[in-house]
Parts: sequence; structure tokens; C-alpha cells
Amino acid sequence: MKRHPLLSALILALASFVATGLPAAALEQAVVSTRVIYPGETISVDALDEVVLRRPPRGNTAIARMLEDIDGKVARRTLLPGRLIPISYVREAYLVETGSPVTVTFSEGPLVISLRAVPLQAGAAGDMIRLRNIESGRTFTGVVLADGSVQVGAI
Repeated sequence: MKRHPLLSALILALASFVATGLPAAALEQAVVSTRVIYPGETISVDALDEVVLRRPPRGNTAIARMLEDIDGKVARRTLLPGRLIPISYVREAYLVETGSPVTVTFSEGPLVISLRAVPLQAGAAGDMIRLRNIESGRTFTGVVLADGSVQVGAI
């Protein structure tokens, strides 16, 4: 049986493709949700799945590549099942909530001053937020620390 030259070339290309493995682009992983995740909802690993991309995503949008990229973060937008998750659609969980009093500290050398203040904005670790002093009513800004307190002044 005589084969068409184009068919023979296609079979040869397919054989070399199988022998050398998949191209690098086909081995890329991404994370998709397995159910609808609503804005403000904390994302957990049981609502996520890792998939192998057949082709690279279009555009320059950064997407979640590993479960660890978005586990424990909070959805900014609705995440639909089976869709790639852009990194901009999630945020860190807030450590400081609006209206919940927090401890604010100022430290410079051996001097440490602490007071209670009410955040006017929610914030995650490293965010600069506005606060109101409970005693005086004055507003000021500070940086949220990993322990949920706020640091003002020189850090």
C-alpha cells in the first residue's frame, strides 16, 4: 500500500513529537476553581484544581499557577468553575477590619507608645491604612503588621 507523501511526513512528525515529549508550553500548569467562588469568600484548596494547559494563555495577564498561589486568599471577583484565575482577582486576607479596634504602636529607640484606634480601612499585612484615635478623634495612617497590630512613625 502506497502512502501519500504528506501523510508520511505527518506520521514522521508525530513519531518524533512522541519520542521527544511534549513541548514546554504544553507542560504549563494553572489553577481553576471547581465551584463558583463569590467575592469576599476565602479560597480553600478543596475548591481548586490544578490543570495542564494545552496552550499558553493569551495576553499578559498573570494567572495562578500553583494551589499555594491563592490558597487562603480572598476572592475580589466571582471565580467561575473551570476558568483560569487571574492573580488580580484575589487578595490577601485582611488582618485589620474597618471599625474593629486595634493596638497601634510607635517606637523609636527605647521609647514605645501604644494606644487603641479604630481603623477607617481594612488592611492586610504591609498595607498602609487610615485610623482614628479613640481618645482624641484625630485621624492618622499606619502600616498593618503580620500580627494584626498597626505601626506608626519610623519603621
